[in-house]
Amino acid sequence: LAAADPRVLALAAQVTESREQDIPLLLLKLKGILNSASLGSEESKKIKQDIYDYDLTQYCMLVLRQDHSQLRGGWATAARLAEILSRCCVGLEVKEDAEEFYKKFLPSAIDNLLFLGRRLQARFIRTIKDEEKQDFLQWFRTVTDAICWLFGGHIQLAACVLQNDHFLQLLITDDVETAVMMMSVLHNILRVNSSVLLQVDEETLHSVLDELVYKLSSTTNPVIGNAATKLLLLVAKFCKQLVKLLTARYKGLKELLSKQWTGKGFDRDLGQLLDLLYLEQSNGKGEVQRQHQAACIIQAMWRGFQTRKRLKKLPQAVTTLQRSFRAKREQELQHLKKQKEDEALKLQMQLQRQRAMRLFHERQLALLEIIHASQVNKYMEEMEGKSALTIQRFWRGYRARRNFHQQRQFLKEYKAAVVIQRAACKFLEKRRRRRPLSPWKDPKGLTDEQRLALQQKVDDYIKLHPASQMSEEMSKELHMQAQEKLAQFLLRSRLDQRAAQRRETLLAQVNTDVELLMNAPGLAETTKKDLDVFMSRSIPVATKARQSHNTMLKYTHWPWWKKLGDEFVEDDVIPDDALNAELGTLFIGGRK
Repeated sequence: LAAADPRVLALAAQVTESREQDIPLLLLKLKGILNSASLGSEESKKIKQDIYDYDLTQYCMLVLRQDHSQLRGGWATAARLAEILSRCCVGLEVKEDAEEFYKKFLPSAIDNLLFLGRRLQARFIRTIKDEEKQDFLQWFRTVTDAICWLFGGHIQLAACVLQNDHFLQLLITDDVETAVMMMSVLHNILRVNSSVLLQVDEETLHSVLDELVYKLSSTTNPVIGNAATKLLLLVAKFCKQLVKLLTARYKGLKELLSKQWTGKGFDRDLGQLLDLLYLEQSNGKGEVQRQHQAACIIQAMWRGFQTRKRLKKLPQAVTTLQRSFRAKREQELQHLKKQKEDEALKLQMQLQRQRAMRLFHERQLALLEIIHASQVNKYMEEMEGKSALTIQRFWRGYRARRNFHQQRQFLKEYKAAVVIQRAACKFLEKRRRRRPLSPWKDPKGLTDEQRLALQQKVDDYIKLHPASQMSEEMSKELHMQAQEKLAQFLLRSRLDQRAAQRRETLLAQVNTDVELLMNAPGLAETTKKDLDVFMSRSIPVATKARQSHNTMLKYTHWPWWKKLGDEFVEDDVIPDDALNAELGTLFIGGRK
């Protein structure tokens, strides 16, 4: 493999190490690198491949999304970067991850370029000063040229441009200059890929055609009319199938073109478009007549078939009609009979009630004649009491019967539930006894529906409890604190590990010394090897022991009169030569 271009390597290193606001100006150096090689040469392809491999094209694409009004270089830098991005992509042949380049990177580049065009168009419309308007118009033209250059090098991007929402928003504008530029972009799209309108969805196609026809109907500017007429003529020439759509969807288009735009300076294109529309209309009329005749023949055949079918079913239909009529008449007679019986019964009950009331009143009058006048009130009270008791007795009986019926239904349901439960329990018990113990099985995993429901709950919880956002400075500070604490912990753990090892070593030495002391022989049986075993490993301890031993030997050889004073307290200093000679036989750190 050939080595990468050193200029590309140096620029990639600068971009990586630079601040975000300085990156756009650094990326402008790509233009000089691209101009150093002739267009279409192998050197140019190699440079573009190196630029793509070192992610400089990705940087250019992402920078287009930024707000350049607050960056160095402003919108002029953005327009130049759009041109550089289109030049880097055209002629580039990616072999590794080609699908990602053609399916993801190039559509994203088109989307960012169109987004930049929308921003420039909006600022051009809002700007008042003529100089600033001219600058924004020039930058907008540069961006549209970059878009045309990009889909000219990659034909499959033509459909992507048409289906992009930003393109439709750029086309739907009342500004004359930017509208003419966008219609020129659409003109280039149709020239690059003449069948692109048949590849996009119906909604996008209708939106583009609606906007072109609207521009013809809503303005008298000959520049807009000329551009829109040329586009419709190009659509009609390249896509014969769309001529039918134009004549069917826009009924008054021919009259609009002939009355409003005749004599505006583009009669040649206008005449060709009108000829195509009138030719399609004439062909359409003949086709309509043939279709009308065919429809009449089909309808006549269908009506004859239906009539014959209805005549065959007529006897059966008459029988069914008679049967239904007799059933309905019988039902009405039964209803009238029942109604008369109910009225007769009601009248009979009324007569019986009246007769009973008359007999009751006659009996009361006869009793009043028999009973003494002083006993009338008492008799009336007794009768009222008996009447009240009778009414209460009937009411209590009615209520008791009603409650009994209700409780009987509830009791029946309760008994039925008990029977069902008992049978179910017996069945389950028998099944449990018959079934052998099965080995343990893994729990079933979640289904797709359960997984989607669980994911929806998680998303809802995240929406209700969003995580606290942290700025970049706070994140860096928190990262530094975490690094310092981690370093302190590692250092402390290393020191603790060393201290633990030292303690274990000392403990092992103490255990060894204790074991030696416990197994030491008596003084009478001691040999020189035993003395070597009990020599101390520490130089200060051995030196102090040797000094104390020599002092005790001197003390034992002194006369009695020297032992009476305090001279024994002041020990004589041992010479260094003797000390060094004695230390040669001691253990130091476990070695002789």
